[in-house]
Amino acid sequence: MATPKEHIDEIRRTKFSIGGELNPLMEDLHQAVKNLSAELYAKDVHFLMELIQNAEDNEYPEGVNPSLELIITSEDITGTGAPTTLLIFNNEKGFSSKNIESICSVGRSTKKGNRKRGYIGEKGIGFKSVFLITSQPYIFSNGYQIRFNEEPCPHTNLGYIIPEWVEQDPTVADIKRIYGSHAALPTTTIILPLKSDKIKAVKQQLSSIQPEVLLFLSKIKQFSVKEVNKDPSLNTVNAISISSEINFVTRKNIDADSYTLYLSTDEASDVTEKECGYYMWRQKFPVGQKNREERRLEVEEWVITLAFPFGERLNRGMSSPGVYAFLPTEMVTNFPFIIQADFVLASSRETILLDNKWNQGILARVPSAFVNAFNSLITTSEDVPVSTLIPMFRFLPVCISSYPKLNVVREFIKKKLLEENIIPCHSYSDQKIFRKPCEVSRLTPPFWDILKKGRKQGVSLHSLSSHGRYILNSSFDTEEYDDVLNFLGVEPVYSEWYAKCIRSSNLVLGVAEEDYLELLLFIAENWGSSFHRTDMQNVPLLKYVGPDGVVVLCSISNVTMGNGVSMICMSTESQHISWMIDWNREFRRVTDRYFMPKSTQEAIGCFSKRGTLLEWLKNQVKVYVASAYDFAVILYKSLKGDQQLAIAYVHFLYHSLSQHHLTKGNIDSLCGSIPLVDNYGHVITQRNGVLVPANGSKWVELMGANPWRELGYVELGEDYLRPATYAGTITKERQLMTFLKTHVAASDIPDISPPNTEFSAAYAPLTKQNAFMLLDWIHSLRYKRDLPAKFLTSIKTGRWLKISLSGSPGYRPPSQSFLFNSSAGDLLQDESVMVDIPLIDQEFYGNGINNYKEELKTIGVMFEYREVCQFVGKHVMSLATSSALTKSNVFQILNFIRFLRLKVLPEDEFIHSIRDGRWLKTSCGDRSPVGSVLFDQEWRAASQISDIPFIDQNHYGKEILRYEMELQLLGVVVGFNKNYQLVTDHLKSQACSKYPTAEAILLIFECMRHCERNSRSYYKLVQALKGDKCLKTNKGYKFPSECFLPNTDWDCLLKVFINDFPLIDEDFYGTKILSYRNELKQAGVVVEFELAAQRFSAVFKNRASSSSFGREHVLSFLSSYRQISYTNNQFPSDFRRNVCESKWLQTRLGVPRSPKECILFGPEWEPVSSITLLPFIDDSDNYYGQGIHEYRKELKRLGVTIKFKDGVKYVAAGICFPQDPSTIAPESVLSLLQCIQILLRDGYTLTDAFQKRVSQSWIKTVAGYKSPDQSLLFGSDWGSLLRRNDGPFIDQEFYGNGINNYKEELKKIGVTVEVSNGCSLIASYLDFHSEFSTIVRVYNYLHKKGWWPSDDTPRRIWIPNGSHNGVWIGPEKCVIHDKDGLFGSELNVLEKHYKSELFAFFSGVMRVKSHPSVDDYFELWKDWEDSKEQLSYSECSSFWAYISKHWSKSTEKILSDRLSKVPVESGSDGILLSSKHDVFIADDLQLKHLFKESSPDSIFVWYPQPSIPSLPRTKLLDIYSKIGVRKISESVHKEDITKLEASELKPVPEKGTVIGKGLLKLILGFLADPSMELEAGQRQEAVKGLLDLKVFETESAIEVSYKLSMSSGNIKSVNASRVMRWDWEDSKFFMQKKSGGHKNKIEYATIFAKVISEGVLREKEEHIDALSELIKLAFLLDFDEEVVGYLMRSKNIQVFMEDEEFLSSAFSTG
Repeated sequence: MATPKEHIDEIRRTKFSIGGELNPLMEDLHQAVKNLSAELYAKDVHFLMELIQNAEDNEYPEGVNPSLELIITSEDITGTGAPTTLLIFNNEKGFSSKNIESICSVGRSTKKGNRKRGYIGEKGIGFKSVFLITSQPYIFSNGYQIRFNEEPCPHTNLGYIIPEWVEQDPTVADIKRIYGSHAALPTTTIILPLKSDKIKAVKQQLSSIQPEVLLFLSKIKQFSVKEVNKDPSLNTVNAISISSEINFVTRKNIDADSYTLYLSTDEASDVTEKECGYYMWRQKFPVGQKNREERRLEVEEWVITLAFPFGERLNRGMSSPGVYAFLPTEMVTNFPFIIQADFVLASSRETILLDNKWNQGILARVPSAFVNAFNSLITTSEDVPVSTLIPMFRFLPVCISSYPKLNVVREFIKKKLLEENIIPCHSYSDQKIFRKPCEVSRLTPPFWDILKKGRKQGVSLHSLSSHGRYILNSSFDTEEYDDVLNFLGVEPVYSEWYAKCIRSSNLVLGVAEEDYLELLLFIAENWGSSFHRTDMQNVPLLKYVGPDGVVVLCSISNVTMGNGVSMICMSTESQHISWMIDWNREFRRVTDRYFMPKSTQEAIGCFSKRGTLLEWLKNQVKVYVASAYDFAVILYKSLKGDQQLAIAYVHFLYHSLSQHHLTKGNIDSLCGSIPLVDNYGHVITQRNGVLVPANGSKWVELMGANPWRELGYVELGEDYLRPATYAGTITKERQLMTFLKTHVAASDIPDISPPNTEFSAAYAPLTKQNAFMLLDWIHSLRYKRDLPAKFLTSIKTGRWLKISLSGSPGYRPPSQSFLFNSSAGDLLQDESVMVDIPLIDQEFYGNGINNYKEELKTIGVMFEYREVCQFVGKHVMSLATSSALTKSNVFQILNFIRFLRLKVLPEDEFIHSIRDGRWLKTSCGDRSPVGSVLFDQEWRAASQISDIPFIDQNHYGKEILRYEMELQLLGVVVGFNKNYQLVTDHLKSQACSKYPTAEAILLIFECMRHCERNSRSYYKLVQALKGDKCLKTNKGYKFPSECFLPNTDWDCLLKVFINDFPLIDEDFYGTKILSYRNELKQAGVVVEFELAAQRFSAVFKNRASSSSFGREHVLSFLSSYRQISYTNNQFPSDFRRNVCESKWLQTRLGVPRSPKECILFGPEWEPVSSITLLPFIDDSDNYYGQGIHEYRKELKRLGVTIKFKDGVKYVAAGICFPQDPSTIAPESVLSLLQCIQILLRDGYTLTDAFQKRVSQSWIKTVAGYKSPDQSLLFGSDWGSLLRRNDGPFIDQEFYGNGINNYKEELKKIGVTVEVSNGCSLIASYLDFHSEFSTIVRVYNYLHKKGWWPSDDTPRRIWIPNGSHNGVWIGPEKCVIHDKDGLFGSELNVLEKHYKSELFAFFSGVMRVKSHPSVDDYFELWKDWEDSKEQLSYSECSSFWAYISKHWSKSTEKILSDRLSKVPVESGSDGILLSSKHDVFIADDLQLKHLFKESSPDSIFVWYPQPSIPSLPRTKLLDIYSKIGVRKISESVHKEDITKLEASELKPVPEKGTVIGKGLLKLILGFLADPSMELEAGQRQEAVKGLLDLKVFETESAIEVSYKLSMSSGNIKSVNASRVMRWDWEDSKFFMQKKSGGHKNKIEYATIFAKVISEGVLREKEEHIDALSELIKLAFLLDFDEEVVGYLMRSKNIQVFMEDEEFLSSAFSTG
């Protein structure tokens, strides 16, 4: 046998011809190896996974603990100059000669075909991946010492696979020094001197190696990484040692076993060793045929291993991979378990190939493996407490993965788990209970706490899972596992369960008060969301003390009485409870209230969530939480007009206040509407005042009787004065009066507050004593500010006060009386006073009357001279009002004023009282003195323009002039005194009409100036001027707005149109008119140049528009324009705009133009004139002549274009092509393009008008003359796609190559020059082509350039018939694909003519359907209905499979409306079509059998048999139903045809054997379901028919006829035997005698259940089937009571107490 070195030499010599001729394939092989190695992995670091994989695939000697050690060092032991070297040590058997030969080859792995033996390597060049990090890898193994080189060998020109023998650098001693001299070297050492740019990546990967790398390796048990340097401080790699240990416990189960594996890590950076255990489940599955993979053909079984970590995973702070292919991938799944299998990996080894069929087969088995593993974890642990199993549920894949294909696995796991009994349920026995997630419900944490406390106090809870749901184990039912439980769909228990649980237990009375409150709080907090519409309302929950003192329970539904009042009360304060109970006893016959136990109320007061509980009790339960005041209100509302209770209630309030149960505020509030007993014994509930009892009162002396009884003033009865005893408390005589006065406002004079009504006692004279009593009363009311208006008015106006009038006594109202001393009284008797003054009789009342001055003033008595004056003034005004004030009375008034002045008495009050009255005659009628004027000559001009009220001197005569002083005091205006404001205020509405005088106009201007000085408005004056032709001008009277005040600086402008401007007549008004320049301006007169110029410009514009602008006007205007330009006056912008924009300059075009639209002709304009029409000013002798050129400067300033460079834009506006484009020379076109070039260079934008002008057809193309937008410019970039004749390209032979110099200009006017923009034109030219190759070329161009036609562009498709013939058709008649070949005669299928490259173009751009649409299928079916007698199986299946796939509401509507025939079953090869009204869905197989046997024609719809995936039978039948095909069960008419003779009938004596208690109980429970909405009476009425039945048995068959109505009117009928019949009207039940056999028993049970259900549910037919199934099952079980009970519980059906009583009564033995 050759030595290792001799073996290497032989390989070099024989395989690589080293020393011989160069193999020509060596270079290709070198390149292949290099490319494959470079592309194999996406990252440099994957060489490490390949090395670990190789180590796992290696063979190891017996007794060896397989290990892999990696050491990295900065020592260069290879002499290659590498700064860092990586050494790999593996204690395998070592390299064999075959291994060496394999590694010197490509694709010759020794692992091929050994997948079944456990090899995990994938590719034959795995070792070559080390070249990504090293140029020269070394191998020392079993005597071999070789290296490989990345660089080509000079002998072979081949790298990578040429072995070189190594004698030194390194030696074995060098390697051992690095490994450590204390231990023997492992068999195999690989040395990798690292490339300098790979060192960082390698160190990083070594530092972050996954500790779980050994998890699924069956051989390697030790793995370590460390760094060795002479200076340890240079170490940067995190050293780690990983080991694994298996505690293998085989559990043979469905070809699976399980074991526990422990991984431990020892890191240099960690003080302690870390460990994690993994529960491992390994299961085998046969490889599916459809999942076979070429690389795995020898593998017959998939081995799937799942790892469940119990503890913190060892991940070194990195993301933990979730998918292993023996070694970790980089797939982080988000699942809490790890999936290991022999996956096919991507080339990068980062992920598995999710779309690979092999991997898909593995993933499809993962759910089964997971569920089996999970079941073994949960349900087989018999001796383990449930609480220790709960953490296992953390292994469920609750979180969504970022990989969609893995989410499919997750969903299948979930689906399978939902069918498994894995959920631990609560049990108070040692027996563990596991149920499916859908059978288990959760409880809320608060209720769990209540149950736990209740159980400790002896409450029995063994029936916890007996209320229709299994309850989740409390250890599991925590917030920590919400995500897991949500994933499994474990829902909270339904709300009714809680009611059942509480009702069936002793929780309410069996727990302490604080726990009882916790129960109420739980219900309260969930009331609105869960309980308020459940039976919880009827559960006895609330405690209260009954009449006999025993604690009684009440349901929430009974808390509120029929009148809406709450029956149960509780106190807000504990100190009031006993007091409330005592007084409640006094009123017990009317209150109907009960209080919660004192202990419960006190517990609520100390409860931590008292607020929440009280809010629920008050707002939801309607428990009345009463304060002391609330209780008082309750008693108040219960009085109900009872006299004795009303008296008792006052005593209750009195003692409540004295004992401090109620506050004074409470009492006042209650007493405001307290019912009182009056002197007649009536209970009064409405009052406005309360009078003390009449006996001994003052009010009786003044008023005699209660005058306000009708107004709600109550006179108290004498019962309130008597002593009494209530609730054990004594009230003494008259003890209540002080209370009533204080809180009910019972009062006597002077404390009575009277109503707002008349006081009748004041209408008659009062005695002195009563007068003073009344004044005392008024004094009190004044103090209280409580004097009602009507009450006071009646006292003021009543004639009860004694007075003296001119010495004579009498009675007058206080408001007409005076109180003065004697001297003052004498003065007021003077004859000038005009009126007699009534004085109070002081002799009668004495001096005491003076003590009531304020009270007398209050009731209207007068004391002062000013009041005398007012009194006289009122008298005067009363005369004026009644038109009784004469001329002499006026002079009396003036004399009285003069009297007051002479007597030095205050005249202001008198004057004030009469000055505003309208009693003075004026020129404007009766007016008040204020504002009236005493006329004199100063007022003459003002009288012309104003309506001033002058005193009527014709009426009063000249005598009135003697009273100027008195008139002025009254407010009359005497003298003008520049009273301009008065003139303004009384200005006439047409003050300036009828040609006003100059004096009047000047007065108006002066008034305006006065107003302006005083900041007052003179708008009315201005409007008076503006409203009339009031200003005299040289053209007569004109409106101010028409007038001008001229100026010599600009009058030359007005002379241009001398007759158009009126000037103010200065001779008429005098020079003073010039001083009112501002006022004239306000009136609208033009006084400034700017406005004058605007007015002129308006006239100018008007004349220009009316063509009344002559040659002389033009020249005159230009002259004045030049003259004004030399002054300081500036033409306003409006003037310049009007002049510049008005059309007043005549042009050669024959029409006038504005200056800015004109050109002053010059020789430079000649070249472009042949193809344009330009607006040159007409300088011919017939118009302006050459003289117009003298104003060249002025014309330019006005906007006229002079120079050619400034007017190039006119060329664009003046383009005028000849009608015959063939007359246009090429030079003209090039000249025009040159002009456009100048315009564009100057930044000019071509206008729409220009574009419109050049849009004519004037450009010569290969397709004739075209407009620019219909033309194309062919360039070099077009040549690769099209040819010159493929579209309307410009004729370059005609224009020459020079046309290409104007590419941008042509583009600007619309010519298409860019290849990407020519789609529309090329497309529009398609119709001119008929050669198929040209059309395909154009289609390809349009497709590549993304052409999309506008909505109005016709889309046409060429359907070829040969290479030069064909037809254009619309896209609606085309389809790209016809998968099923159904539409060959209906549509043009494009895939027959065109290549697939154009399919996207036809579909998207041309709007050709990719596949036939729903409408196409409808039309196809309609054609079949009309033209085909039968369809093939393929045609029918394809059609309805399409309809099923595209089913929608719109599809349903169209099919319902348009399809008249449907396919029916047929015995022939073809499928027949028949009217959908004569075909039925066979939803009742019995009926189908009957009709198929009796009818030769098929009447049942067709469906594919066997069913095909694309057309499920149920889906197709549902479609038939929705489009109008009837179901046989709903269409058939059933008729009993057997006439039973009495002689044949045998009564059944023991009816209970047929209609028994078990049957009725089951029916009553079914009817009690809430969805049935039947009350107890209705349910019992429904079953009474069964109790009244007479049951008969017969030997004869009971036959029934089934009939079907067809659309033709024909009837198909068939007879069948039925063993039972119920005649509802006769209450008779007939049944055929039973016969033996299972079939007959099933038939008997089925028909019995159907007949009974139909009879009971005649009005609720939709529930018949459900009840029938229940009765049939119970019938088969002989209605066994225990079985029926279980059946009802399993269906969540119960019988209520009222129904139990009904059953007991119906089946009683008595």
